[in-house]
Amino acid sequence: MNKKQKFDALCNGKLQVGEALFYPILMHFAARFNGNNYGEFASNYKVLVESNIKCLEFFDMDMVSLISDPYRETAAFGAPIEFIPEGVPICRKHLVETIEDVINLTIPDVYKNERTFDRIKGAGYYQQLLNGTVPVMGWIEGPLAEACDLTGVSEMLLMLMIDEDFCNRLMDKCLQTGKDFAKAQIDAGCDLIGIGDAICSQIDGEMYNLMVKDRHIELIEYIHSLGARVKLHICGNTTHLLSSIAELNADLFDPDYLVDQSNCLAALGKDVVRFGNINPIFIQNATPEEITKICKEVLDFEKGNKFILSAGCEITVNTPIENLLAMSHSRKNF
Repeated sequence: MNKKQKFDALCNGKLQVGEALFYPILMHFAARFNGNNYGEFASNYKVLVESNIKCLEFFDMDMVSLISDPYRETAAFGAPIEFIPEGVPICRKHLVETIEDVINLTIPDVYKNERTFDRIKGAGYYQQLLNGTVPVMGWIEGPLAEACDLTGVSEMLLMLMIDEDFCNRLMDKCLQTGKDFAKAQIDAGCDLIGIGDAICSQIDGEMYNLMVKDRHIELIEYIHSLGARVKLHICGNTTHLLSSIAELNADLFDPDYLVDQSNCLAALGKDVVRFGNINPIFIQNATPEEITKICKEVLDFEKGNKFILSAGCEITVNTPIENLLAMSHSRKNF
């Protein structure tokens, strides 16, 4: 059984007890492991893909991804993005300040912008190198996250409270772009799409239900209609959103380390594949023995559940190689 078949078996509830999948989010770590800097990783699909495959093989991971930074769609909308060697790319200008800016904002063609097309090409390059044997996860920004990328975080959070029309118009354009970008990646070979909407952890449940939830449902339904699975990733403490997230019909969910997995399991049920959700700083700073111990504790709790061993968020660039190996080895004989 190859890794793609094992992933499908897990999602379908047919993976045998005694097996566990392992997939940590790798970006800066993967770049450096392959001898590249973050700027090269975020700007060149071949560097991104080859870095991830090197980690896949060395750490015996069960999935690869196209995640790199939040500014692919933002660039397609027309924002200037600057690459820096050892850090996340920087958006140098927010495109949206007024309702007129929202009205005039043109939904981009994701095939015609260099940054979005680079990610699309990455999906095809994965399939060229892996021949369909490993699940490939594409990535898009969620509607609220992309609205924040275009407007500014503080500015968008304020608009949520004072200008519903502004927010609805903007997030509808972000939603359509997310659909277009997801479809392009699926057409190029992605088996599932990750939706990153981290800012949702910073709004209350009432605001999420009013402004975001229905857009998440629509986006997930659309991706499902294309034959792909969906992973929802929201950084931070999402405990107050779990009852709403349970209604989205996402296939996989990333609870950050601030979320108690027993609460997450109770809210989402056994049909959703959960990742998790060890603190990335612990993984960076602990000894391999300490990491093995906590991973075994996590896996003992998750026995019989749909679960993928991971950190709560991205593995830090300074994490020792031995520590990530300890995570990988710990899931044997699950």
